[in-house]
Amino acid sequence: MCKECGCGEVGGNTRLQFTAKGYTQENAKAVEKSLLGLAGVLYVHIHAHDGETTIDYNPGKTKLREILGVFDNHGVEADI
Repeated sequence: MCKECGCGEVGGNTRLQFTAKGYTQENAKAVEKSLLGLAGVLYVHIHAHDGETTIDYNPGKTKLREILGVFDNHGVEADI
């Protein structure tokens, strides 16, 4: 386990899989970059064409409201 970010911690990470509305090719890349800039976000995969989104994060490092804020800031509606 990495002591800096918590990656690899058994049972400590959370995976979100959901559909989001409002992606474009440009804002999908911006959302991904912003999410990966959050301390506890370990993995992000976005399918802009259908809104399928996967995020692995450590809730001890990043709160769900911070993740949702990224979507709001980019005009994307996350159905979580």
